[in-house]
This record gives sequence, C-alpha cells and structure tokens, in this order.
Amino acid sequence: MPRKIFLDCDPGHDDAIAILLALSSPSLSLLGISVVSGNQTLEKTARNALNVTRYLHSDVPIALGASKPLKRSRLNCGEIHGESGLDGFTFPEYDLQYEKRDAVTFLKDTLLSQDKVTVVTTGPMTNLASALLQYPEIIPHIEEIISMGGSTDKGNLTPYAEFNILADAEAAKICFDSKIPMRMVGLNVTRKALVLPEIVERMDKIKTHSSKMFVALMKFFNKTQKEVFGLDGGPLHDPLTIACLLDDKILHFEHMDVDVDISDSITYGQTRCKPNKESYIQVATGIDVNLFFDYIEKALRSC
Repeated sequence: MPRKIFLDCDPGHDDAIAILLALSSPSLSLLGISVVSGNQTLEKTARNALNVTRYLHSDVPIALGASKPLKRSRLNCGEIHGESGLDGFTFPEYDLQYEKRDAVTFLKDTLLSQDKVTVVTTGPMTNLASALLQYPEIIPHIEEIISMGGSTDKGNLTPYAEFNILADAEAAKICFDSKIPMRMVGLNVTRKALVLPEIVERMDKIKTHSSKMFVALMKFFNKTQKEVFGLDGGPLHDPLTIACLLDDKILHFEHMDVDVDISDSITYGQTRCKPNKESYIQVATGIDVNLFFDYIEKALRSC
C-alpha cells in the first residue's frame, strides 16, 4: 500500500519540486496539502500550490492556513522566489478552488480519518503547531513528521537560523517538543543538493510536461540564489523531505535531541542538535546527491 502523506508547504520553487516528487511516486499517496505564509504571502503561496498541482493534473485538495506566525511578525522571501513566489514559469489560468475547511481543521479531519499519516512540512510550521495545540487527539494518528528546517551548523537568514524555523520558531518548538517521531532535514544536507547548470541541462533534455516547468523555475531560482547567496546553483531544500521517503539511501540520519531557540536574542530560531541514540528525533547528516537527482529525473520522465 502507498504510504499516506500530508504536505504542509509555502511554494516556493523548491516546494514546487517537492509537490512534483510526491505526486509522481506510486509509493506515496498525497492526501492533502495545506499552505502557509512563508516564501511569499499566503495568497500567493496558495495560488502557487494550486497552480503546480493542477499543472501536474492533480486535484488534491488544498487548504488555506496561517497568514502570519504564532507570535512574531511575518517573514517572507521575495528576493529569492520573486514577486509571485514562483517566478520563472507562466502557468495556465486555473479557477481558485480551495478546500472549504481551513488548514488546521482539514489537517485534523484528514488525520482522524486515517490510521497513520506522515506529515511533511516544507515551510514555517505554524499550521501543524496550531493543529497540535487545538487537537491533541491527532497525535496518535501521525506516523512521523518530516520537516525541512534548521541546521546542524550555520543558518541562511541569520548566522544561526534557517528561514523556515526563523519564520516561526515558536511553532517549530511546539512540533519538535511534541514527542512525535520526527526527521529533520536541514541546511547541512540540503545545501549540497544544488541544481547546477549541468543539472538544468540534463533535465531540459527530457522534454516532458513537468520538465518544462522544472527547467523554467530552476533557471529563475538559480539566478536569485547567485545574486543573493553567490551560489552556482539553487539548493533543492524541500524535495529532500519527499525523496527520503522514496529511498532510504538518499539521506543518512542520526538520532539527536533538538532544541529550538525562542529566546529574544540574535540566536532566535537556531536548532541546537545534540547526539542522543534514544531521541525520537532523527537529523539528516549525510546525502547521496547523485541518487537524489536520479529520482528527480525519474519524476520528470513520469509526468
């Protein structure tokens, strides 16, 4: 049976490729998507999630979530993802038909209707944290949480913090402290999954419906990553959360305790990771980049 997953995201170029991986794999069953403000405002991330899924011929339900963090001011990342949050590719005009329930209610109802579901988060964790606070009865229905966020070393928005955690560290702390089995996929591995020019050229040769989207989005993503961070290729942070479900050889994990800093200081949003073989949290520490891009290619050839 396909593994049941629920995706909470903030598309975002790398979120779009995470959606692609989730929809293209017969080993996964995507039950629903919720969106949160993050890479762009909620209105834009929601439209982007709908555009990507509909372009890939999926009618998976999409629910609108939090437009701001639990406690702090909203943080967006337009300098990387552009005005729309998904600049670089022109999607057809789709009707904006979202799930009538809000993200927290939709997540709650989806989880309670299933035995075990893997919840994947690729943006700020506001929606999931709110669901855990309001409906603790969902906890036994979560098989594990897989989250793109944090780092075992340096951040990207500050020297200490990664964007998704920094955008709502209070929410991240609620999730990390929940005792739910969890895998953290942080910058220490995702920064190695660079869409270098030769990767774009490789995927451009596929000439499928999805590869056209991938190539256009990645060209824009690479441009802004070069301008802002000086990188030769955009790091595909978010798709690694899905990829590790497809093949356990793509990422190597180690059990660690993770403390999310919510202090009112320059280290706000830092994820402090300490090895502990008994911890319910696993932190990604190694990556097979070539194998990862083999799965990206497989996805692009399938749809």
